Parts: sequence; C-alpha cells; structure tokens
Amino acid sequence: MLRTFIISALFLALGALGGWIFAFFPVPLPHMLGSMAASALAVAFLPSIITQDFKPPVHLRTPFIASIGLLIGAQVHLETLSSWQPIAIIALIVTLFTPIAHWLNYRFMQRFGGYDVPTAFFCAAPGGLIEALTLGERAGAKAAILTVQQFLRIVLVVMLIPLLMSIWVGHPVGSAAGLSQFSHAASSPLWQIVAAGAVGYALGLMLRIPAGQLTGPMIFAGLLTSTGWLPLTLPNWLIILAQIVIGTTLGLRFNGLSGAIVQRGLILALGSAAMMLALGAVLALLITSLADVSFSAAWLSLAPGGVNEMSLVALSIAADPALVTLAHVYRIALTVMIMSAWYPRLSRPLSPQA
Repeated sequence: MLRTFIISALFLALGALGGWIFAFFPVPLPHMLGSMAASALAVAFLPSIITQDFKPPVHLRTPFIASIGLLIGAQVHLETLSSWQPIAIIALIVTLFTPIAHWLNYRFMQRFGGYDVPTAFFCAAPGGLIEALTLGERAGAKAAILTVQQFLRIVLVVMLIPLLMSIWVGHPVGSAAGLSQFSHAASSPLWQIVAAGAVGYALGLMLRIPAGQLTGPMIFAGLLTSTGWLPLTLPNWLIILAQIVIGTTLGLRFNGLSGAIVQRGLILALGSAAMMLALGAVLALLITSLADVSFSAAWLSLAPGGVNEMSLVALSIAADPALVTLAHVYRIALTVMIMSAWYPRLSRPLSPQA
C-alpha cells in the first residue's frame, strides 16, 4: 500500500513536470500530453525494481474525471437541452460510423497484422476499452496484443486530434483556447464542487450508464446549471490537475508491455487511427450539412478516443463538450452491443454443405 502510494506520487510529480515543460511550447493540451509523455518515458527508462508489478490505484482518476463531468455539465443550458436536432443527427451518424469503422478496422488488423479472428475483432473495436479487453480475453484473443492495440488507439487519437485541430484552426488548441475561460470567473466553494461530484458519481452508478463517473456528474451539473439552482464554476488549478492525473495514468498503461509488441502495435495503430479519423472527417462534413454543428464538434463526436480524453479536448477548444460527450457515451454503448452480438456470428463455424 505504502509502495503504491509513493510510486503513484512519483509518477504524478513527473507528470506535472512534463505538463509544465510542455506548457512552454505551442502544443495542444500541454498538461495532459506532457504528463502522458513523461509517465510513458518513465516506465520505459526507470529501473524495473520501481515499475515492476506497479499499477496506480484503481480510483485515482475517479474524482478528476468527475470534475471534468461537472465542468461539461456546468455549460449546459435549457437551449442546449431543447436542441434535439443536432443530437438526433449525430446519433444517427454515430450509428453509421461505429459498425463501419469496426469492420474496416477488423479487416485491417487481419490483413496487415495477421491476427486471428478474436484478436483482430476485439483490437478493432472503436471504443469500450474495458469491455473490449474483458470480452476479448473471454473469446480467446491474445491479451497482450489486445491491450496494446486498445491503449494505442486512445493514445494516438488523443495526440493526433488536438494536433490536427490546431492545423485546422491555424493555431495551437489547448488550455488557452477553451479551458482558461473558466479561470477568470470566481470559482464555486470547494465543498459545493465535492458534493456535486459525489452526488453525480452516485447517479452515474445508479443509472449504470457508460462512463458513469463522467456522465453522472455531467448530468447532475447540467440540471443544477440549467435550472439556475446552483451554477458551478471550477477553479483553474483543478482543471489542470485533472489533465495531469488523466495524462499520467494514460502513460502508465504502457508499464509492463513488451517493446516488440508495442512497436508492431504502433505501426498498426497509426494506420487504424488514420483510417477511422478520415472516415470520421467525411461523416463530420455530412453532419455539418444536416445540422447546425461546427466541424470541430462533429469530428470530435466521431473520434475513436476515450470519452474522458475526448471530452477534455472538446472543452479545450470549446467545441460543444456536452454534445461530444453524449455522442461518445452512445458510441461506447453501441460498440459494446456490436461486440456482444456480432462476434458470436463471426466466429460461428460454417455449416457443412449437404
């Protein structure tokens, strides 16, 4: 217990240092990407006596993910809730995107990775990290390869999306673009933030919705804000700390993974991410032609990254984070349904012909 606490504190300090260094350069989301880079480099080069068998506390990310949910929900107003057309159109396009991306990715993993059916199928899932790992191992997928491909999917999308967005808008996106707008207002008392986060977290568990630790606080904060009962404003230091914790724990996922598997997986993940992001960009243009949604919000809604990380990116560029989060929650639920229903049919042996 003490060893876990000390090593966790060490990695968080390194992550904070990485975020601080990245903040001096014109890079997107410097605190999240800097902490992720620092922790990933640390697990690669620190002595194995430090990193061996180390796993960060399971609930380390929970309060900070909840704070991101509160931050998103605090921007929800009655007009947002009444705008059903963008939500319906994005849901329709996500329904189209998810199975197409999964199938293309599956064929790509088989063709260029040479993976067997269960490994290729669950590596190809464009969402539902924990569910993909659980269902994949149960189906006989190679656990190490599956872990690497799913983690790299999230890491690469988290890195590529802000970079590509920066190229799109002509300047680096990140804290200065969307998150710092909250630092100028007086923040709510810390006890109100903690209480709202706790109630929202409990709501997410009770409803059993995907990414409940994020969406529960988002829904609760949205209700508080849209009714005018208790508008919440989070302090800037908490937003930065959330980025550092999320980035650091993301980089720590490379701990214990084989260098050869990571290198091979990285090449496949680059091709896979590029393919899914290109498909998402095309469908995002379709969304913008059908609804009053910016290209940034539409593309982020289809980006196959983690819901927590994509929500942070949406916040950083002020790209309708509530809408983006809802789209990702739906994408995760849809991906889990596809994995559960599609794989048994895919793996079913062909009936012998009479």
